[in-house]
Amino acid sequence: MYANQEGYPGSLDSLLCRGQGAIERAATVLMRSAVLDPSAFRVSVPFHRPSKIICVGLNYADHTKESPYDQPDYPTLFPRFTSSLIADGEAIVRPNCSVQLDFEGEMVAVIGKKGRHIPKDQALNHVAGYSLFNDGSVRDYQFKSPQWTVGKNFDATGAFGPEFVTADELPPGAKGLQLTTRLNGKVMQKANTSDMLFDVASLVSIISEAITLEVGDLIVTGTPAGIGYARDPKVFMKAGDVCEVEIEGIGVLRNPIVDEEC
Repeated sequence: MYANQEGYPGSLDSLLCRGQGAIERAATVLMRSAVLDPSAFRVSVPFHRPSKIICVGLNYADHTKESPYDQPDYPTLFPRFTSSLIADGEAIVRPNCSVQLDFEGEMVAVIGKKGRHIPKDQALNHVAGYSLFNDGSVRDYQFKSPQWTVGKNFDATGAFGPEFVTADELPPGAKGLQLTTRLNGKVMQKANTSDMLFDVASLVSIISEAITLEVGDLIVTGTPAGIGYARDPKVFMKAGDVCEVEIEGIGVLRNPIVDEEC
């Protein structure tokens, strides 16, 4: 969020870079300040330029069963780019080249402490908090090759936010939280974050074997069963639809769907 208003402590990006203490001090200032005027703010993604967005595929066994893949014994990782991100309330755009725009409700772990070769028993110390994601996937492009990158990175398909909840406000590793995805009010996905095959601590540790995790990096932790592609008949998002991702204790991410303008 941005605002030129007295009492506004700064963006989450800047606070996170200054450490957990900065977030705690900002919260204290806000609680003691006069109520801020919501009209002075523009809702945006919680973090604007993460150096890395690392997504995890096939991290719920029931989702793997509905997919054309065998269950891997190592996390399936692929990148998202910041050009694909949109905020809560902004429109997910169905590209003109496809009608296979699918939903994937997911939880995001936000890195708050830089590290490499992070032991699993220390991994959660590197997580600042959690948010929500809709990993909008253009399925026919996703399956054009063994690499999923193109189908996962169309502009304006990665909805992120609006809430960022610090790790101390949730169970360790954000386990035990109900995750629900609704399309036009109908429940399409329903699972628990405890069902993840690779939990947050495992993902942080495994990824850091190869990649230095930096402050503000996002790990999008995977989606459960119920995607539109696996249904009979298939269900894809179209103009006029509204998709919501809700995670217990974190919040609700809500986005309308529109067609790409020519």
